[in-house]
Amino acid sequence: MSEVSQENRSVTELPELKLVGFRVLCPGNQYAVEIPKASLKLSERINEIRNVVNPSQQIGAFVVENETENEDGYWISVEVTKYENIPNGMVALSVPSQRYAVVRHKGSNNEIKDAYEELHKWIEKSNYQRITNTWHLEKFNTWNDTENVDVELFDTIM
Repeated sequence: MSEVSQENRSVTELPELKLVGFRVLCPGNQYAVEIPKASLKLSERINEIRNVVNPSQQIGAFVVENETENEDGYWISVEVTKYENIPNGMVALSVPSQRYAVVRHKGSNNEIKDAYEELHKWIEKSNYQRITNTWHLEKFNTWNDTENVDVELFDTIM
Protein backbone atom coordinates (compact mmCIF):
# COMPACT_ATOMS: atom_id res chain seq x y z
CA MET A 1 0.00 0.00 0.00
CA SER A 2 1.33 3.38 -0.98
CA GLU A 3 1.87 5.88 1.81
CA VAL A 4 1.64 9.53 0.71
CA SER A 5 0.47 12.29 2.99
CA GLN A 6 0.17 16.07 2.77
CA GLU A 7 2.82 16.67 5.43
CA ASN A 8 5.51 14.76 3.56
CA ARG A 9 5.43 17.08 0.53
CA SER A 10 7.97 19.87 0.43
CA VAL A 11 10.08 22.07 -1.81
CA THR A 12 13.86 21.96 -1.57
CA GLU A 13 16.91 23.04 -3.50
CA LEU A 14 19.82 20.63 -3.80
CA PRO A 15 23.40 21.54 -4.67
CA GLU A 16 25.11 19.91 -7.64
CA LEU A 17 25.27 16.14 -7.21
CA LYS A 18 28.10 13.93 -8.46
CA LEU A 19 26.78 10.42 -9.11
CA VAL A 20 28.47 7.14 -10.03
CA GLY A 21 26.61 4.00 -11.01
CA PHE A 22 24.90 2.24 -13.90
CA ARG A 23 22.87 3.57 -16.80
CA VAL A 24 19.78 1.48 -17.56
CA LEU A 25 18.55 1.76 -21.14
CA CYS A 26 15.68 -0.48 -22.22
CA PRO A 27 12.13 -0.38 -23.62
CA GLY A 28 9.82 1.70 -21.37
CA ASN A 29 7.83 -1.27 -20.07
CA GLN A 30 11.04 -3.00 -18.91
CA TYR A 31 12.33 -0.34 -16.49
CA ALA A 32 10.38 -1.78 -13.54
CA VAL A 33 12.30 -5.05 -14.06
CA GLU A 34 15.71 -3.72 -15.14
CA ILE A 35 16.18 -0.95 -12.53
CA PRO A 36 15.98 -3.37 -9.54
CA LYS A 37 18.54 -5.64 -11.27
CA ALA A 38 20.93 -2.70 -11.76
CA SER A 39 20.29 -1.61 -8.16
CA LEU A 40 21.29 -5.05 -6.88
CA LYS A 41 24.41 -5.00 -9.06
CA LEU A 42 25.29 -1.55 -7.66
CA SER A 43 24.87 -2.87 -4.10
CA GLU A 44 27.20 -5.77 -4.89
CA ARG A 45 29.87 -3.46 -6.35
CA ILE A 46 29.54 -0.44 -4.00
CA ASN A 47 32.98 -1.13 -2.49
CA GLU A 48 34.59 -0.43 -5.90
CA ILE A 49 33.36 3.18 -5.92
CA ARG A 50 35.58 5.77 -4.27
CA ASN A 51 34.45 8.78 -2.19
CA VAL A 52 30.88 7.55 -1.58
CA VAL A 53 28.83 10.01 0.50
CA ASN A 54 26.20 7.54 1.81
CA PRO A 55 26.54 3.85 0.88
CA SER A 56 23.10 3.07 2.31
CA GLN A 57 21.30 5.37 -0.16
CA GLN A 58 20.94 4.85 -3.90
CA ILE A 59 19.93 7.69 -6.19
CA GLY A 60 18.03 7.26 -9.43
CA ALA A 61 18.24 10.03 -12.04
CA PHE A 62 16.28 10.53 -15.25
CA VAL A 63 15.00 13.20 -17.63
CA VAL A 64 11.24 13.02 -18.21
CA GLU A 65 11.37 14.56 -21.69
CA ASN A 66 14.92 13.96 -22.84
CA GLU A 67 16.16 16.06 -25.74
CA THR A 68 19.26 13.99 -26.58
CA GLU A 69 20.23 10.32 -26.67
CA ASN A 70 22.70 11.01 -23.85
CA GLU A 71 19.78 11.85 -21.53
CA ASP A 72 17.71 8.78 -22.43
CA GLY A 73 17.40 6.06 -19.79
CA TYR A 74 17.66 5.82 -16.03
CA TRP A 75 20.79 6.09 -13.89
CA ILE A 76 20.98 4.15 -10.63
CA SER A 77 23.88 5.46 -8.61
CA VAL A 78 25.41 6.66 -5.37
CA GLU A 79 26.58 10.17 -4.59
CA VAL A 80 30.32 10.81 -4.42
CA THR A 81 32.30 13.80 -3.19
CA LYS A 82 34.54 13.68 -6.25
CA TYR A 83 35.09 11.47 -9.30
CA GLU A 84 38.06 9.15 -9.00
CA ASN A 85 38.77 5.95 -10.95
CA ILE A 86 35.22 5.20 -12.11
CA PRO A 87 34.86 1.38 -11.96
CA ASN A 88 34.63 -0.64 -15.17
CA GLY A 89 31.13 -0.66 -16.64
CA MET A 90 29.97 2.26 -14.49
CA VAL A 91 29.32 5.86 -15.48
CA ALA A 92 29.60 9.29 -13.86
CA LEU A 93 26.76 11.80 -13.99
CA SER A 94 26.64 15.40 -12.73
CA VAL A 95 23.22 16.81 -11.83
CA PRO A 96 23.24 20.61 -11.50
CA SER A 97 21.83 22.45 -8.52
CA GLN A 98 18.04 22.51 -8.93
CA ARG A 99 14.80 23.15 -7.07
CA TYR A 100 12.48 20.21 -6.47
CA ALA A 101 9.05 19.34 -5.19
CA VAL A 102 9.53 16.27 -3.00
CA VAL A 103 7.31 13.49 -1.72
CA ARG A 104 8.23 10.30 0.13
CA HIS A 105 6.78 6.98 -1.01
CA LYS A 106 6.79 3.83 1.10
CA GLY A 107 5.32 0.78 -0.51
CA SER A 108 5.44 -1.20 -3.73
CA ASN A 109 7.75 -0.19 -6.55
CA ASN A 110 4.72 -0.48 -8.85
CA GLU A 111 2.89 2.24 -6.86
CA ILE A 112 5.58 4.90 -7.33
CA LYS A 113 3.65 6.21 -10.36
CA ASP A 114 0.66 6.89 -8.05
CA ALA A 115 2.87 8.92 -5.73
CA TYR A 116 4.11 10.91 -8.73
CA GLU A 117 0.52 11.61 -9.82
CA GLU A 118 -0.28 12.98 -6.35
CA LEU A 119 2.91 15.05 -6.36
CA HIS A 120 2.11 16.49 -9.80
CA LYS A 121 -1.37 17.51 -8.59
CA TRP A 122 0.18 19.16 -5.52
CA ILE A 123 2.73 21.02 -7.70
CA GLU A 124 -0.03 22.42 -9.88
CA LYS A 125 -2.26 23.31 -6.92
CA SER A 126 0.70 25.07 -5.25
CA ASN A 127 1.35 27.16 -8.38
CA TYR A 128 4.74 25.66 -9.19
CA GLN A 129 5.73 24.67 -12.70
CA ARG A 130 7.29 21.30 -13.52
CA ILE A 131 10.47 21.31 -15.58
CA THR A 132 10.45 18.08 -17.56
CA ASN A 133 13.59 18.50 -19.69
CA THR A 134 16.08 18.37 -16.82
CA TRP A 135 17.18 15.79 -14.24
CA HIS A 136 14.69 14.34 -11.76
CA LEU A 137 15.83 12.25 -8.80
CA GLU A 138 14.69 9.33 -6.70
CA LYS A 139 16.55 8.81 -3.42
CA PHE A 140 16.11 5.22 -2.26
CA ASN A 141 16.53 4.54 1.46
CA THR A 142 15.43 0.90 1.02
CA TRP A 143 15.31 -0.89 -2.31
CA ASN A 144 16.04 -4.60 -1.78
CA ASP A 145 12.35 -5.61 -1.66
CA THR A 146 10.38 -4.21 -4.62
CA GLU A 147 7.15 -4.58 -2.62
CA ASN A 148 8.50 -2.43 0.22
CA VAL A 149 10.63 0.48 -1.02
CA ASP A 150 11.27 3.74 0.80
CA VAL A 151 12.02 6.46 -1.72
CA GLU A 152 11.94 10.25 -1.88
CA LEU A 153 10.77 11.50 -5.29
CA PHE A 154 12.34 14.78 -6.45
CA ASP A 155 10.42 16.41 -9.31
CA THR A 156 12.20 19.47 -10.77
CA ILE A 157 10.20 22.70 -10.52
CA MET A 158 10.49 26.44 -10.90
